[in-house]
Amino acid sequence: MWRNCIRLARGLGQSAVLRLDPKVPCCGGVRGLNPGAPCSPLWNSLAWLSQSKRSKDYALPNSSWSQDMMDLYSRFLEMCKDGTWKRIPSYSDTADHVPESLKLANEKERKGTRFFPRNLDTEGVGFEYAMFLNPSEKRMVCLFQPGPYLEGHRGFAHGGSTATIIDSTVGGCAIFVAGRVMTANLSINYRNPIPLGSVVLVDSKVDQIEGRKVFLSCHVRSIDGQTLHAEATALFIQLNSTKSLQQQVSSQ
Repeated sequence: MWRNCIRLARGLGQSAVLRLDPKVPCCGGVRGLNPGAPCSPLWNSLAWLSQSKRSKDYALPNSSWSQDMMDLYSRFLEMCKDGTWKRIPSYSDTADHVPESLKLANEKERKGTRFFPRNLDTEGVGFEYAMFLNPSEKRMVCLFQPGPYLEGHRGFAHGGSTATIIDSTVGGCAIFVAGRVMTANLSINYRNPIPLGSVVLVDSKVDQIEGRKVFLSCHVRSIDGQTLHAEATALFIQLNSTKSLQQQVSSQ
């Protein structure tokens, strides 16, 4: 989950959107926020949105996306225009999501690793998804289309892949509110299986913050809202940025 949280602490530079369509406004920047405002975990996370433009953004449309996925993506892009929502990019290398100045000592020399939901180069066979953040509502949504390599029961996405995309979404939501966090608990109730190739909306929000504890909830629904596929609650713990992850895990 640590990788899931780090992964979302980066945003989209304007050029990534322009590669998709020059007419689409930049949704991943921090337009409208005051750079001189006091620092907060949310502001610090949003400030990462323009750190790097070197890596390929896998959260942009590709030929494997269904029409439902494209329509839902376009709908959220439209809501980005007034700054209410921010589009969050996704990269294959965990290290690309963390600015050098914010990396812990044991993160600086990582090689040969790959972020789990982006561990395939072939489009459409694994996790196809795009995330959007609503900072004022402390809410993160994920547009998710499971590919054939995620099959569990014949014709349906494996429950573990559903758990992964829920974990990634609530983790992203937590990090934009509290900064560096780590999963303490994730509880999922599966209601209806997700057909492979279908599109679902993973909707998460922060419910409560108590000290270093961040409580969240999440629902996975069909795009028409009629089918509840899964619901979850999660607890994340805010990490101490002056200590390594290993030190903090050992002290628990």
